[in-house]
Amino acid sequence: MYNCHMKCALFVLIFLLFFFKPFLVFAIENPISIPNNKFGVHILFTSELNSASNLINSTNGDWGYVTIPIQVNDRDLEKWQGFMDSARKNHVIPIIRLATEGDYFNTSFWRRPTEEDVLDFANFLNSLGWPVKNRYVIVFNEVNRGDEWGGIPNPQEYARILSYAAEIFKSLSPDFFIISAGLDNASENNQYNFMIQMNQNVPGIFNKIDGLGSHSYPNPGFSQPPWLITNKNISSFKFERNLAVELSDKDLPVFITETGWSRDRLSENQIGQYFNYAFDSVWSDKNVVAVTPFLLLAGTVPFSQFSILSENGDYNALAHALQKIPKVQGKPTINIVSSSNLSPNNNNTFFKIFPKDNQYESLSIERAQAIKPFLKWLLKL
Repeated sequence: MYNCHMKCALFVLIFLLFFFKPFLVFAIENPISIPNNKFGVHILFTSELNSASNLINSTNGDWGYVTIPIQVNDRDLEKWQGFMDSARKNHVIPIIRLATEGDYFNTSFWRRPTEEDVLDFANFLNSLGWPVKNRYVIVFNEVNRGDEWGGIPNPQEYARILSYAAEIFKSLSPDFFIISAGLDNASENNQYNFMIQMNQNVPGIFNKIDGLGSHSYPNPGFSQPPWLITNKNISSFKFERNLAVELSDKDLPVFITETGWSRDRLSENQIGQYFNYAFDSVWSDKNVVAVTPFLLLAGTVPFSQFSILSENGDYNALAHALQKIPKVQGKPTINIVSSSNLSPNNNNTFFKIFPKDNQYESLSIERAQAIKPFLKWLLKL
């Protein structure tokens, strides 16, 4: 009888390990270690997602990236859950950039964020059902510019906010993938000095994040050729990453969430050729996870010079060139249901599907419930 119980217990253990192994995933996955479509685009409105997916997943691509800002006064659950559901349907990986709003007394710059802002963002974004396992979040924008940080850039304050964001988001879900703000590589407040000062105030700050944000624009003048290797050009991400590695013991992946050439200075055909070269020879760097050029569609100055689509949303020479760039079929771990529709006490909280050779394996809720009588029967032997 003793041997029978031992055998049954062993069988149950093997059975559980075999069937429930997919649920034992409690941390972010390394996007560099899996097939990854690094092609993406920056958008401003959730309604642009369908147009974005047609561009970033073209030419055999799948699961490209979209960067989109969310402001403190735009935490609409229905709107953003709809965006997440649409991203899942269109095979798009969202990168959400936190933003405040214009300062009440001086709208020429963005209000400096507070810890309360970060906490509210964390609670809101944690309430959404994300399309993929990694929940990519950028902690604010170009913070080495005064107009992006309450009028005066402050590396000490930003380092503290970034550290707090990493702690709060991770405390709510280990799936949050925290990315530092992309820094302006043409600002008078040099991004490299800014990074050093960040680390001086919060030692090891770059150990606390998961990815390094970069705005690798072709400066000066948004018009420099992509083959020029300088710390102010589209290769500036290399210098930023090297510095981050020196300031930490972490091998951070890079997210180039803004870049692009000015249509006021170059023709659409020329920009298209530059993008081809950049993706093939510069951003092909193995440490780059995503490149989301700014901007899919912009009808107003000053952003219109960077707009990929024409003012009416039609494809032009530049858009056609980007569409033809060869892309990869990404295979991130995919969430099959919206977490906002799940109960914390329900066994389906970790109900996910996992890509394998272009197919999806899943353990359905019904199947999980069906095996319970079998387990009870085994344990009574």
